[in-house]
Amino acid sequence: MSVIFIAGAGTDIGKTYVTAVLARQARAAGGSVRVLKPVASGVASLADPAFAASDTAVLLEAAGLPVDAGTVEACSPWRFTAPLAPDRAAAAEGRSVDLDAVVAWCRVRIAEAAPGEAVLIEGAGGLMSPVTRDATVLDWLIALGCPVLLVAGSYLGAVSHALTAIAVIRARRIGLRGVVVSESVESAGLDETIEAVRRFAPGAHVVGLPRGASALPGVTVP
Repeated sequence: MSVIFIAGAGTDIGKTYVTAVLARQARAAGGSVRVLKPVASGVASLADPAFAASDTAVLLEAAGLPVDAGTVEACSPWRFTAPLAPDRAAAAEGRSVDLDAVVAWCRVRIAEAAPGEAVLIEGAGGLMSPVTRDATVLDWLIALGCPVLLVAGSYLGAVSHALTAIAVIRARRIGLRGVVVSESVESAGLDETIEAVRRFAPGAHVVGLPRGASALPGVTVP
């Protein structure tokens, strides 16, 4: 059983896209995969047709699962309507998110995984985005203690964001599985971004994912 936490160097840069590609890739290779997006903001009601475009629905479909009440709850138990950081989105609904509860839930789901099954956990927002009033995605990642796959963009400024995230991950001695540069809509150059991240973060395994790509060479999910 292998667990990978997919975190972002920023918000809305392709974490779900990368996670879905990895899930499909694992299944195509004959493997079993479990996708988790425990905390999700900007999610419409399951009864709303717009739910089909939600991160949760995209991940379930990539894992080959039906999108129904049971699978949605098993993938994303903390869902909020407002497209805000989870702590703010929860507050807008008179709710809250407790980090200990999120971590405990993740551990249960990981323990349920079958031998040889890969578990992909997608974070919320960027690495330092608040999840609760006093904890960030980084705190969540540290509490789980699993390796991280960092997703960065290729927009202007993405190199700085990626290198900052890598520095934080290394300073906290978190296992860095790799860096995926997901091509942004307004890209400053995919290849150039990859080269710059590699140059300034020696030792990091950096690969690119062009827009529309259906496979991610160089990254495997056991």
